[in-house]
Amino acid sequence: MSFSSGSTAPERFTRRLGQLVGIETPSGWVRGLNDAYDLLEAWAGNSLGRPERVVSDGVPHLYWRGTDPAVPKSGRVLLLGHADTVWPRGTLAENPFQVEGTRATGPGVFDMKAGLVLAFEALGLAGDVSHVSMVVSGDEERGSTTSRALVEEAAAACGAVLVLEPSEGGALKTARKGVALYRLGVSGRAAHAGLEPHKGVNALVELAHQVLTISDLADRDRGTTVTPTVGGAGTTTNTVPEQAFVEVDVRAWEHAELVRVERALRALRPREPGAELAFRGGVNRGPLERAMSVDLLGSARAVAERLGLTPVTETSVGGGSDGNITASLGVPTLDGLGPDGGGAHARHEWVELTSVRDRTSLIAGLLADRAP
Repeated sequence: MSFSSGSTAPERFTRRLGQLVGIETPSGWVRGLNDAYDLLEAWAGNSLGRPERVVSDGVPHLYWRGTDPAVPKSGRVLLLGHADTVWPRGTLAENPFQVEGTRATGPGVFDMKAGLVLAFEALGLAGDVSHVSMVVSGDEERGSTTSRALVEEAAAACGAVLVLEPSEGGALKTARKGVALYRLGVSGRAAHAGLEPHKGVNALVELAHQVLTISDLADRDRGTTVTPTVGGAGTTTNTVPEQAFVEVDVRAWEHAELVRVERALRALRPREPGAELAFRGGVNRGPLERAMSVDLLGSARAVAERLGLTPVTETSVGGGSDGNITASLGVPTLDGLGPDGGGAHARHEWVELTSVRDRTSLIAGLLADRAP
């Protein structure tokens, strides 16, 4: 099961990719997402059954439950991806979809519209897909806050999840760090910086103490990063700052490390007399641990060998995806099944079109192997 040398599928892939990239879909933008979903529904036809537009907090998501409800959970496969991108409306005018040689570029082409197009090419190649369901969300780039419940529901009904996120260097992603996000707010007391600064409580000075302590919570040996990323304080140059804040990005390979860092953050106490601290946040996505991917990785390697495809390799990455969510539920999950490329979230993001044939055949083979 693979494309023949005379197949026109890669040409169709490129045409479809241009259509999808040509619809701007910043996270949560309803009109753009619905336009993209219209296109995806047309490509799917009746292969996955009747799709549902699931709206949560105003954000639409697309869900195909599959055509055969009698297939047991162990035999069901969820294809998982997202239609939203990090690019604001208007980006296409400056950075349109283009193909130069074997590379396609444009906003969202790599992360992850190419993976969505690839899925529909694979569905057409796999034969019986009555055991396949699919979720395409509209807010993954904002942390899946409105789509998480849908992703969890769909994954819990399946025995395996194939995540259509892109690949760099062709490697499948068998481990991802867990992600936790926090905001520390500092409250002090305002005063005139020249006349009576001693009557104030400087929230910025307190924040400086806390930021240094927070950054020391990282553990390089374990691969745990604790990164203050966004901060602010004060209103004018002649006023002791009454308020300050910092946002913190925490990533770890192990759930226990996320717990350790959160406990340490919530145990912080003010250093400046009169200052007050307020934390909010928590774990956004648990780790995708390799143990949840290893069996599917073995299946992928067997498919690649049987079909004469490029040998399958694996990698671990620090970025999170919805695969973290599904793996945290205990559902076997294999990530990075999108085509090869690079430059995620950068203006130069690109997809290597020569990787399309093998990736399509790999996904189709994985689906066919689990068919009833």
